[in-house]
Amino acid sequence: MVKLKGMRWWMVAIVTFGLIVNYLARNTLSVAAPTMMAEMHMSTQQYSYVVVAWQVCYALMQPVAGYILDAIGTKLGFAIFAACWSLACAAAALATGWQGLAFFRALLGMSEAAGIPAGVKATTEWFPAKERSVAIGWFNIGSSVGALLAPPLVVWSIMHGTWHWGFVIVGALGLIWTTIWMLFYKHPKDQKALSDKERDYILEGQEAQFKDEVVRKASWKSIVSSRNFWAIAIPRFLSEPAWQTFNAWIPLYMMTERHMNLKEIALFAWLPFLAADIGCVLGGYLSPFFHKYFNVSLFTSRKMVVVFGALFMIGPACIGLAASPYTAIALLCVGGFAHQTLSGALYSVTSDMFGKHEVATATGLGGMSGYLGATLFTLLFGFLVVKIGYSPLFLLLAIFDLVGAVVVCVLARERKVEQLPVEGQLAGVPA
Repeated sequence: MVKLKGMRWWMVAIVTFGLIVNYLARNTLSVAAPTMMAEMHMSTQQYSYVVVAWQVCYALMQPVAGYILDAIGTKLGFAIFAACWSLACAAAALATGWQGLAFFRALLGMSEAAGIPAGVKATTEWFPAKERSVAIGWFNIGSSVGALLAPPLVVWSIMHGTWHWGFVIVGALGLIWTTIWMLFYKHPKDQKALSDKERDYILEGQEAQFKDEVVRKASWKSIVSSRNFWAIAIPRFLSEPAWQTFNAWIPLYMMTERHMNLKEIALFAWLPFLAADIGCVLGGYLSPFFHKYFNVSLFTSRKMVVVFGALFMIGPACIGLAASPYTAIALLCVGGFAHQTLSGALYSVTSDMFGKHEVATATGLGGMSGYLGATLFTLLFGFLVVKIGYSPLFLLLAIFDLVGAVVVCVLARERKVEQLPVEGQLAGVPA
């Protein structure tokens, strides 16, 4: 068997492409929304119900998806969920009203919930601690690349046929990726194309909780009762509304508030997600940069990146002061950059605080908290946007992120191996 150099980066590349398809599927709706709403005679409030259907199911399914991934493994678990989300995305083309669309989006939310927990779990398997934030930054880029590709793809579908084709094409891409994943992904201990030198580098650079073969998975109760869980759950609850607002409302904002047409939306709606890509990658490299040049621990450097991202959320908070639509787009770009910088750092903090048999579950539970926050804010957004406009709501999103950064700094503590008791075991008593 030929040994591939840098095999761990090939693995994270596959994860990244999976996240691209995952986010492409969820962002197809927002770009098609103006056309679909006119065709289905859908109100803004009804559109918010469709968005909420996806968010609620995604939120509630995240801890379940994480638990399944921890139970049956990253490879099989991710493949099952990816196949399901691909079929659910394509099925949305069958919708004839907002109720049917909400149903298919709910199915999509349930199946897409595994994306981020699987990505975090894969990077904990394949990367030493010092490289993990960089790897998470690269796979997290998939979330914004998917959102970036959605506008040109869906607008092309509308202009050359119908919005239905956008959903079908993305569903087909998901099934292709699922096949690739099943063919190529393996744990580093089972990957024959991985050199012994790189395997030793990966395993020796991981924390004790990832090396220990006898560690059993902690229960949901022990995870939720830990201080470190709330150190990520509360910031997720506060920060996720910003990203979901960008994903679901930017095209409508550009059309209704800034009076852009469909072609202008295709030209500019992807820019905040390009900025988000930069935030994903830069945020991953900021952690080792702070660690090296500020002489702080890796864990503290993750917190510093969270604060860095939260401060940049002040940009979109000022969108109400922008007279030009192009200035507004620029401020939304700052917001995309800020959120993904912050988001990637939160995933790194999670991977530092939880062991290999609990990290997907913890990520899923944290994600559930985030999407519950996003759901509540979306309901509020759909109601208030027609009453007070977009600007005060963008300001509120910035305040949420700043508060979330404070919570991380105050609550999060670096994990000790004995921190969480396993099922059937008292803390401090050997298994």
